[in-house]
Amino acid sequence: MRWFWIDRFTEFVSGSHATAVKGVSLSEDHLHDHHIGYPIMPNSLCCEGMAQAGGLLISEHYGFGELVVLAKLSKAKFTGRVRPGETLTYKVTADWIRSDSAQVSGVATVGDRPHGEVQILFARMGEDMAKEMGAKLFRPTDLRHWLNLVGVFEVGVKQDGTRLKREDYPLNEAASA
Repeated sequence: MRWFWIDRFTEFVSGSHATAVKGVSLSEDHLHDHHIGYPIMPNSLCCEGMAQAGGLLISEHYGFGELVVLAKLSKAKFTGRVRPGETLTYKVTADWIRSDSAQVSGVATVGDRPHGEVQILFARMGEDMAKEMGAKLFRPTDLRHWLNLVGVFEVGVKQDGTRLKREDYPLNEAASA
């Protein structure tokens, strides 16, 4: 089972920053198990939402062609609670991107209310390391489907303002061979 902690991107600027939203619903099972009788969104899942948004931002920089994994959660600070019916907004910014790693800072808000801050280090697993591990986090067609679902190509732009195009990222099964 895959858990997706972002519903949609509202902004996506290649190599720079992105904004994503997550609607919190009473129908989500994890809300009922965190504090019995007091359904709230666990802060660890808010971290995961910012990590997913930041991970896609960094992965796009590498052309979605290599594995990018969360290597370290350097900072996580939260205030308040997120209740069913509220919408989380995740704003992530690429602090730096190198050939083997990247760092992202993220801020979560609920409306105008601050909720959390994170700093996340991602590692880029080159082709050799990915082959050695023998694992893909996503089949390329699944990744393409997810990128379409969360609106990366609807709102995504390069730093020069031109649109991100699906055809610029050859995500198909042949690409994973």
